[in-house]
Amino acid sequence: MNARRRTVLAAGAAGAAALATGCGSSGGDTSATPTATGDATGGAELARTGDIPVGGGTVFKERKVVVTQPEEGEFKAFSAVCTHASCLVSTVSDGTINCPCHGSRFSITDAAVEAGPATRPLPAERISVSGGTIRLG
Repeated sequence: MNARRRTVLAAGAAGAAALATGCGSSGGDTSATPTATGDATGGAELARTGDIPVGGGTVFKERKVVVTQPEEGEFKAFSAVCTHASCLVSTVSDGTINCPCHGSRFSITDAAVEAGPATRPLPAERISVSGGTIRLG
């Protein structure tokens, strides 16, 4: 195999790897890694209530869920999978949940589409909030 062909193949493989991971890439500081703990009171612990900013939210990539706090003490959870092209949303800012792939933005209150190309809201996820802990399920 000549050097030029090896270069093209290597570049193609790198590009494919970038495309495969690009939809889930982090675009900001609001992403967090969930803990894998759980107990009899509910599902896996995602976060402490104090970790979710009022008027903002946190994306839990490994769980494919985003938790928001539209108003003090009001917590919502939605799928982190964009309804347009199934990319993972990456940030929560200025009142919206943001997808890096094509620019779709969703409301932190009800996940309604604020800007397309997505046409459907993010599906709601069930969470429980107790004793300062947010759990999935």
